[in-house]
Amino acid sequence: MKGLLKRSLKILAAGLLLLCAFSFAEVLAFRFFNPPFTTFMAWRWVASRIQSAPDEEPYRIVRIQWRSLRQVSPNLVKAVLAAEDQRFLSHHGFDFIEIQEALREMLSSRRIRGASTISMQVARTVFLWPSRTWLRKIYEAYYTLLLELTWSKKRILEVYLNTVDWGEGVVGAESASRKYFRRSSAELTPSEAAMLAAILPNPHYWSPVKPTEHLRERQRKIMNDMEKMPVSRVLR
Repeated sequence: MKGLLKRSLKILAAGLLLLCAFSFAEVLAFRFFNPPFTTFMAWRWVASRIQSAPDEEPYRIVRIQWRSLRQVSPNLVKAVLAAEDQRFLSHHGFDFIEIQEALREMLSSRRIRGASTISMQVARTVFLWPSRTWLRKIYEAYYTLLLELTWSKKRILEVYLNTVDWGEGVVGAESASRKYFRRSSAELTPSEAAMLAAILPNPHYWSPVKPTEHLRERQRKIMNDMEKMPVSRVLR
């Protein structure tokens, strides 16, 4: 019995070591190479093939129109930081101030407020599957740590801007800019950038070309916060 337990522990330890080695190599590779698609997109493709009706068009993996951070308007960089993660340049993957605020709001009003950083969003979009299980959250935290240890802030933000979901069939800043405003992401004005950032919490429900009053309020707040975003460090 002891021998079986010992062998089982060795197999488990070897499996964990292999998993750590694979995940580290995976994250390190994408530090230098742009992902052609995300794991999130791959999961949606597989799910659509399994679940879609015979006469229903399945989900298609769209081509990412990759742009370096310098090819994206500083207005959009500021707007995304203002809307999604204002302490991105100072935290190490986890914004504990935002987490505390989210817990306090949840306890007082029973509303669930997101506290995901840009690093956490990149971790789950690029490397993980779309679910809300505790196992996925543990992996998300693990991959977030790997990203912060091996990538620069500039690389994390660049990958985020190129892989974030901006609506049905719209992935990344360049695709969103051309679909909604008929221009390159390098040419976005402050108001356009703020409107794109404003829809990020729910890009399949909100439209930047048909904004509600709530969305315009979000846009105005983002524009007020944009000037506070010190982006020179990541744009060098």
